[in-house]
Amino acid sequence: MKYVVFLGDGMADYPCEALFGKTPLEVAYKPHMDAIARRGTLGLAKTVDDSLSPGSDVANLSVLGYDPLHYYSGRSPLEALSIGVDLKETDVTFRANLVTLSEEEKYENKTMVDYSAGEITTAESRELIAFLQKELVIPDFSLYSGISYRHLLVWDCGTTKVTLTPPHDISHRQVTDYLPVGAAGALLLDIMKKSYDLLSQHPINKERVGRGLNPANSLWIWGEGTKPALDSFSAKYGLSGTMISAVDLLKGIACGTGMQVAEVPNVTGNIDTNYEGKAEAAIRALQDGQEFVYIHVEAPDECGHHGQTDLKVRAIELIDEKIVGPVMAYLEESGEDFGVLLTPDHPTPLSKMTHVKDPVPFAIYKKRQEVGSGFTYTENNGKATGVYLDKGYQLMEQLLDR
Repeated sequence: MKYVVFLGDGMADYPCEALFGKTPLEVAYKPHMDAIARRGTLGLAKTVDDSLSPGSDVANLSVLGYDPLHYYSGRSPLEALSIGVDLKETDVTFRANLVTLSEEEKYENKTMVDYSAGEITTAESRELIAFLQKELVIPDFSLYSGISYRHLLVWDCGTTKVTLTPPHDISHRQVTDYLPVGAAGALLLDIMKKSYDLLSQHPINKERVGRGLNPANSLWIWGEGTKPALDSFSAKYGLSGTMISAVDLLKGIACGTGMQVAEVPNVTGNIDTNYEGKAEAAIRALQDGQEFVYIHVEAPDECGHHGQTDLKVRAIELIDEKIVGPVMAYLEESGEDFGVLLTPDHPTPLSKMTHVKDPVPFAIYKKRQEVGSGFTYTENNGKATGVYLDKGYQLMEQLLDR
């Protein structure tokens, strides 16, 4: 038996005025997703408990079958696993975004212009992080380079007693009310301020400004956590698994659960990612004997964060055409029994430009399933079926018949 999860990050949404009161899922041309929903079980699932923040970390753990209330220890420790940082039990980790802040003299008066610094390239960001590693010398702190704007800060014997805000939650807002507070607030804010002083004059940023691009002129620290302890996926479910994703968070979850990570060239985490390469990697993993493949695509989420209505619709269409279609064709032609799960991790509404805790539409189809929902794959249709899972980790139980 083969199992595949198609995870469109942030794919669910609210009705949009720009789409004449429809959601991107309702507008997008997605025949393969709709076929899964019509032939399979369609419903809603709550992937984020009301007591937790609706991050991709919590939501993807949930979809993968790990109850976040038991397993979650923070976002950045999962990314540390992907980067290859060997954490100690006493380490505290933080996500360190390269962001674009406005140019007011006082840091507290600046505005979050762009939480991703114009989707800065990994090559550029590595040079900037290397520069900060050399110049931003702070006892007990270490900075590690990740992908694009996503990087890691580790504090030896640090504390999580601090209130931090994800930068994508405050796009185009003044940062005054969202700066670090708590026991370590002043120290972390000082790191952010020093990073701005160093980065704002860096040649890479001057060159980016000259090309009309947003400069990566500050670190933004958030996502605190401690060393995770995740059960092995193969021990938990008796299946060999492969993760396919462009982002360190998902790769870190895979490392923590003992899943293989498929390296796909030219993946970006944005709408210009290598969709075909992800589909090919999934098919190759299944052909090589892997029993479970998790295909994560970040593009709809990034479009939601940037308020890009047309691009979010297009991202959904590209996932359908270039990933869902080819993988489903392979599964149908393979002759093997299979089950697939189609779902977002959380909604990223265009109107809010950040994550919300609302339930997400899911569809589960198993080969030779005789009775399906008959509905296309949308938020409203998921609700209309009356099928509701109040714990996101129940999705994996449903998929695997556990």
